[in-house]
Amino acid sequence: MSKKKTLVTPNASPPGGPYSHAAIAGDFVYLAGATPHRTDGSLVEGTFEEQARATFANLVAIAEAAGSSLRDAVQARVYLRDLDDFQAMNTLFAEYFGDEPPVRTTIQADLPGFLIEIDAVLYTA
Repeated sequence: MSKKKTLVTPNASPPGGPYSHAAIAGDFVYLAGATPHRTDGSLVEGTFEEQARATFANLVAIAEAAGSSLRDAVQARVYLRDLDDFQAMNTLFAEYFGDEPPVRTTIQADLPGFLIEIDAVLYTA
């Protein structure tokens, strides 16, 4: 029997390939990279903030489907197309992750058609 459980939720944008939204292993939940897409797979067009909020909404939906919350995050990785959006991302990151934010890595990335992607690891014990 597998020691991990995977999940895909209809409450977040569908995975863009053959992977799950999350994998649960022991006391940890690993969230795949969330992007600013709607549950029908269409891209949220607009400003960085609009795309970032859509991305965070997908992360929240995946965390909740796993029985957890972004407040349980111990690590996050943020991929930005343009590092000029760093401060705007910081403001939203603080809003969604709260007073005890996880460790984080932020890098500039050549994202295919969108401005931000975020993945995270949650601790649920």
